Amino acid sequence: MLDPSICPDRSLVDVLKISATAGAKNFQYRNKTASMKVAYAEALALRKVAQELGVLFIVNDRCDLALAVDADGVHLGQGDLPFHLARNVMGPDKLIGLSTHDRDQVIAATAAGPDYIGFGPIFKPGSKMDHDPVVGLAGLRGIRPLTPLPIFAIGGITLDEVENVMRAGANGVAVISAIITAADVRQTVSDFVARISSSIVPAS
Repeated sequence: MLDPSICPDRSLVDVLKISATAGAKNFQYRNKTASMKVAYAEALALRKVAQELGVLFIVNDRCDLALAVDADGVHLGQGDLPFHLARNVMGPDKLIGLSTHDRDQVIAATAAGPDYIGFGPIFKPGSKMDHDPVVGLAGLRGIRPLTPLPIFAIGGITLDEVENVMRAGANGVAVISAIITAADVRQTVSDFVARISSSIVPAS
């Protein structure tokens, strides 16, 4: 996830470029404090680079911004536009993801029919102070049988824990602080990708 508030002195475009060349395939832009004008400029620059590198680019929360920069989709929180209205706005071909934090939200999200769900926080996030209750690996294991949708785990996920998170039922992980604040972004992303790949169980 690309959030300028986590490391203001680091270029998000550079983080995207480095991360993509190191193997990351999906990127989400989040800026909860910027004006629409500033957010548009940031998102447009990121979108252009993402297109050039052939990686997915998702906008957090805002359908209008996602459409304005022709993002691949939008990721919605529990307090954002309802899924069915977002689908009407975004059209049938854009990706829509939903954040979930407990069993009931996972069940409701599955019934709505997004392309994927986010679930967490698995651990205490390094990027948010006002986060939902930590669910832990047990919480992730508990909701895995409730949905056939891809699950992207989020919240305080480090290199030391990523394999455990994948084995608990995640299809992928959303990482913010561990990458954006890393001394060596390229090596950190490469390490995440390698550990995720090694923990995926081949289909029988």
